[in-house]
Amino acid sequence: MSWVRTKIREPLLGLLKQGLSPAGLAWSLAVGLALGTIPLFGTSTLLCVGVGLVFRLNQPALQLANYLAYPLQLLLFIPLIRLGERLFRVEAMPLSPSLLMQSLEAHPWSTLTLFWSRLWHASVVWALLALPAATLLALLLRPVFAALARRLGRETA
Repeated sequence: MSWVRTKIREPLLGLLKQGLSPAGLAWSLAVGLALGTIPLFGTSTLLCVGVGLVFRLNQPALQLANYLAYPLQLLLFIPLIRLGERLFRVEAMPLSPSLLMQSLEAHPWSTLTLFWSRLWHASVVWALLALPAATLLALLLRPVFAALARRLGRETA
């Protein structure tokens, strides 16, 4: 519980104390979480920077949410691939590590091509789900942060 307090709660409260609006914090966290679940490993940090600059979101909050989303990114990886296969009506790719290694050894180029196509399909599914999920999360978080900001305002007054 101490880790949650020092690594999550205190930084978020600090952002509110520094004047970040509850809506700004809610959108920054929601977008950071959504971008943090993209099935293309190694891209979320740069995506957060770019999206944050374009939409003027708070970078520390974006990156905090992005890093907190990493376990969720791992958890959603295979389901997003499977949903992508269904959406694009393609045959399910075997995802067991041993079968993938055998396939890579026997047919490296075709296996990599197949895997990249499945990542593309998973990314399309992610894009279709991420925007509504981020919007819903931001709308749910906004009143929570507004109440926290009011409470912080009373404590400092």
